Amino acid sequence: MQALPFLSAPLLSAHRLSAPLLFAPLLLARLFAAPFQRARRLPAHASPLLLRSTAVELAVLAGHLLLYPTGISRERPVPPPVPPPAPHPAAGAPEGHPAPETVQPAPGAPSMLPTEGRAHPPVLLLHGFIDNRSVFLLLRRSLHRHGWRHVEALNYSPLTCDLRKAAELLSRHVEEVCARTGHRRVDLVGHSLGGLIARYYVQRLGGDTRVRTLITLGTPHSGTAIAPLMSAHPIVRQMRPDSEVITELSLPAPHCRTHFVAFWSEEDRVMVPATTARISHPDLPADNVHVAGVGHLALPVSGTVAAGIREALTSAQTAEGAADVISVA
Repeated sequence: MQALPFLSAPLLSAHRLSAPLLFAPLLLARLFAAPFQRARRLPAHASPLLLRSTAVELAVLAGHLLLYPTGISRERPVPPPVPPPAPHPAAGAPEGHPAPETVQPAPGAPSMLPTEGRAHPPVLLLHGFIDNRSVFLLLRRSLHRHGWRHVEALNYSPLTCDLRKAAELLSRHVEEVCARTGHRRVDLVGHSLGGLIARYYVQRLGGDTRVRTLITLGTPHSGTAIAPLMSAHPIVRQMRPDSEVITELSLPAPHCRTHFVAFWSEEDRVMVPATTARISHPDLPADNVHVAGVGHLALPVSGTVAAGIREALTSAQTAEGAADVISVA
């Protein structure tokens, strides 16, 4: 089965996708059933932090299952910026004022696109396994409230069976977003499997030329041993520690231009071990951010994590601006 293009066309017709979309919430609930079954068997001396995070996970799961249908349809892309009207060539300059000089870019210099340098780069959000864009409802609102104009959540098909194919489709969508919004680079935020797809694109498909910052939330960078009963699904097998994909991501990646930020939590019961959500690669510039008391499902809806994401994106923009000043000087 082939993966579907990201938003480049509507999802498959209803009669072809009705069954997968109908059962996706049930599969989502079953995926997280194992951690919750273990949670019910927690010893009496379990830490209050773990008990609280487990209760929050159950509440988030219930809420997300209710919101899931709202994220099935594809998202309408943000319209491209409208450039200011050019002066009519026949119109002369006002009397007593010289005609404005047309400034041409220096030979070999990259052209300045409509919103480049005047707005945050677009932020693309990528959901996890058998999930959809509804998981990012609160994070999107947070980014919009704090000045991010271009925030899009991408849906990939529940029929996707190959992480590499999904990464290729992500690459095409990033190119389309850059052309539409007028930015040469974007920022990516991936939850769980979404973070692994984004990392594969950046590290193995040359995406570091387009991605300024990649933020991952509970992503199995070294593979996870959770849900062995679901390993019949090809993409679940690709998330296991001994998979070819995880082996590829451990290969050298010299001169990678993307900065990585990995949020991880000891209360994440889907990452086994929890430290697999950290990035440990000698060639990748990465910051690992520990979040206390936040479970796997709560990572995309946590206010603390949202604040950390905004801080990471702002820091990247500040550092980029400082680098531009140094290069100009």
